[in-house]
This record gives sequence, C-alpha cells and structure tokens, in this order.
Amino acid sequence: MHPRTMRQRQTMAVALAGITVVASGCTVANSHHGGYDANTLRIVLQQEPPTLEPCESSLTSTGIVVRSNITEPLIERDPNTGDLQPLLATEWRQASPDQWVFTIRDGVTFSNGAPFTAEDAAFSIDRAVNSDLQCNVDGYVFGDEKLKLSAPDANTLQVSTEEPDPILPLRISFVEIVPRTTSTKEKVREPIGTGPYAIENWNFGQNLVLKRNDTYWGPKPAFTRAEYQWRSEGSVRAAMITNDEADIAIGLGPEDGAGNLGVPFQNNETTALRMQATEAPLNDMRVRQAINYAVNRDGIVKALFRGLGQPASQLIPSGVVGYNGTLALWPHDPAKAKQLIDEARADGVPVDRQIRLIGRTAQFPNISETIEVLQSEFADIGLNVKIEMMDTSNQLQFQLRPFPSNPGPYLLMIMHGNQAGDAAFTMDQYMLSDGPQSAYGTTEFDKKIRAAEALTGQQRQDAFAKLFAEEPQDIMQFAYIAHMRGILGKSPRVSYTPNSATGDEMRLSEMTPAAAPADRTNTQ
Repeated sequence: MHPRTMRQRQTMAVALAGITVVASGCTVANSHHGGYDANTLRIVLQQEPPTLEPCESSLTSTGIVVRSNITEPLIERDPNTGDLQPLLATEWRQASPDQWVFTIRDGVTFSNGAPFTAEDAAFSIDRAVNSDLQCNVDGYVFGDEKLKLSAPDANTLQVSTEEPDPILPLRISFVEIVPRTTSTKEKVREPIGTGPYAIENWNFGQNLVLKRNDTYWGPKPAFTRAEYQWRSEGSVRAAMITNDEADIAIGLGPEDGAGNLGVPFQNNETTALRMQATEAPLNDMRVRQAINYAVNRDGIVKALFRGLGQPASQLIPSGVVGYNGTLALWPHDPAKAKQLIDEARADGVPVDRQIRLIGRTAQFPNISETIEVLQSEFADIGLNVKIEMMDTSNQLQFQLRPFPSNPGPYLLMIMHGNQAGDAAFTMDQYMLSDGPQSAYGTTEFDKKIRAAEALTGQQRQDAFAKLFAEEPQDIMQFAYIAHMRGILGKSPRVSYTPNSATGDEMRLSEMTPAAAPADRTNTQ
C-alpha cells in the first residue's frame, strides 16, 4: 500500500457559530472562523510565485505551491528518512547499468479527466530534461545529461542514461508529471496535473486559489480549497496568523510576533554569498579570502537570526550525503581581511571598483538587515560595496544562467536547499564550472565532481566530503553564512507538522482541521 493511503486523514466539520447569551450575564466564545469558509486553507507566502510551471518546481517560490499539490512525480522522497517511496510509479528496478524500468500506477487521471499513462511520464521527463525550455529542474537535477525514454505499454516506462547513474530514481523524483498535450515550445503558467488540488483562479498580484481535485486517485485532502496570498513583511504575515486572517504563514522570524503560534522547524536551506569570481576585483583569490575573513557568521546568527541557524562551513547541512563534519568555520578576522585587500591593491588589483551586493526581498527573515551588516563589514576592510535589493524575477537573472551581459562584479545572496539529500545536486548546480547557478570553476574540479558522482555508498560520501574541503582552497566561489532554521506560523484550527522540506514543498494534503476547542464561558 502506498504510504499516502496509510495516512489517516480525519476530516472534521468545524461549524460552531458565535453565540452571545445575554441572560445570566454569560458569554460563549465564538468559533474563530466567522466570516470565512472553514473548508478553505488560508496561506500567506513571502512572495507571489513567479510561475507555476512544473519544470521550475525546484525553485522554492514555485515548488512550495506546485509540488505534490497540483502536480506529482513518479517517486517521492520522505523528508524525514530520505527513503524513496512510490507515487505515480508503484515500483522501479535497474534492468542494466544504464537503464531503469518504472511500473506506472493504474487508475490515475489528470485533473482535466485525461488518463495518465507511461507515455505521459516519458513525455514529462523528456520535456523537463531534453527540451530547449531551459527548465530549472534540468540544470539542478540532470545537468548536461540526456535521457532516452520509451513507453512499451501503458504501465511501463524505460529510462536509459548515457552513463550508469546509481541515483537516477532520486533524480526522477524531481520531475513533476504533466499531460503529453502540454506545450514543449513554451513554459506554462497554470499547469494541469494529477495532484490532490487543481488551479481554480489566479488573480495576478492578489491571490491564488486551488480547489480539491475530486477525481484524485489517492485519499481526498481534508480541505476543499486553499487560498494563497503573499506579504513581503514577516511581521505582517505573523499578524495575519495572530489576527485569524490566515492559517499558515511561512518564512517568519523570531521577532515577527507570532508568539506561541510560531512553530520552529529544521529546514534544509543554507545561506551563502556567491562571488562573481570572473570579474575584477573578485577574480583575485586574496579578495575572495578577505570577504570570507570579514563575515562574522556567529554574530549574524546570534543577532539577526536569533539563534535560528548554525554558522556554515559548506553549502549542505548535516544529513545530506557528502556533508563534511570535520570542516572548521572560516575565522572572523577583519585585520587579516584588510591586510589581504591592501596586498591586492599594492599589486594593482582594482579593489576600489564598486561591487554590487544583491539580495532578494523577503528571501529570509531579516534579509535586509543581513545585507546591511555585510556591506558594513566589507566597507571596514576597504571594499566599495553597493546594496541592491531585488524582487524574485530580477534576482533570478543574476542567480541562473544565462547571466546578464556585462554585469560588473557582484556578490549574490543565495539560499540553497538540497531537498534530495545527496551532494551531487549541490555540486552540479553550484560548483561545476558551467553549472546553472555557478559563476566560476575549473575543469580539474569538474572532473573530481563527476568522479564522485559515479561512486556509491561510503566511497560516495567520502569523495564528496573531500570536495567540500577542497572547494575553498581551489575555487572559493562562496562565503558560506548559515544553515537555517525556519518558523512556521500556524493557526490553532489546523493540524500540521512542518519538516525539512516544508520550505520547498508544502503538502496541503497533510493539513487537517484540528479538534475544535471546547467552548469557554466567562461569568460576569
């Protein structure tokens, strides 16, 4: 039995009306949902999704709405254990070193009524990986690899790789399935999927409403609708929870005021500065070293993140294959940083050239304050740094290839979540010299990454751990800052336990109405 069918979903009718009893001077408290539909989940995000295109679902702002809500993959990864579990595929096996075979689930339809078959699965993977759409999931998960796909019958999918791939099923878990009638010429804004919800209405700039998919093959979700709104200020999102204007709010900080309605949880995000090391003065190793010495990681975590984080020495947190538990933090040494800048200046490096420090609005709590602290630290060591805060669509131009032409030197705040639990996804994306979110590298380091990816078991773990130790010595594209923890605002009327994937993939079907609180009577 599929794990989702084993999850018990207790749907409750929460329909108490507010009652005021004048006689005897007694007041009965209301039921906390007057004026709105108790069957609608109200969710407030930091930002409006730039798109709901399924092949962009590895972008946090898209995946948090799309993944496992509107569309589904063949396989899903349990965020707590890391185990792969069947979903639209019931089983899979490695038929040969370079071929995997997936058995497709019977009786599944898309929300438009079309039947789902192996042909749709082959189409979806081909569209995401082999097309010219430049899907984020392609670069993030598959790199340059091209797959051969075939569907010999309605229930069998064959996937062949150019080289043996020991983690292909894990990669496939990132591909959301769409009907084979979906465009391959352009990305879609409002997709059709097999998930428990479908799009009802998207009022651009205002709200996004999903409705329950009554033809869904699995257990029906408890709530019939979900309405997403977005507010960039964390204090506003927290107030919507405390004022009973929203049921779920993401990306809160400890100072935002959610109180006991704020639920801390361990997410898998790591913050870092990516240095555009092809541009002077950032093309000088001493300048990049100085930037690392200037960053006060402990101070940022304590003062700005209020302890909701851990200073980072690498781009993945513990629990991900390849994490190196022996790496020490880069020391905070402003005097050493200033010395390196002075040495570079003496050698003719244009250290006075203006460097852009780019952050994304509402990227994480206190992002603006963090950027300001970093600018001050860099100014103190003699660098000329200018802050530029951008919305998601503009910031992504600098984060994803192809980068803008002639952008000049810039430092980019990134927040990377390795949802897959394997360092290959981080290395391919951020550390290959031509990775979709990498701005610098070497052919020698690329070869080491590819060699590690061919390994399995402990050898794979050891090889990736060694690369994370070597990257700051050989490349130094990043100044790592912190492994983050999150705060989820949650209404008392909703039962939901956030996990490490919540920031990237928030499954509405795991949310149920909480037991209605007992009426409280105040005696005058």
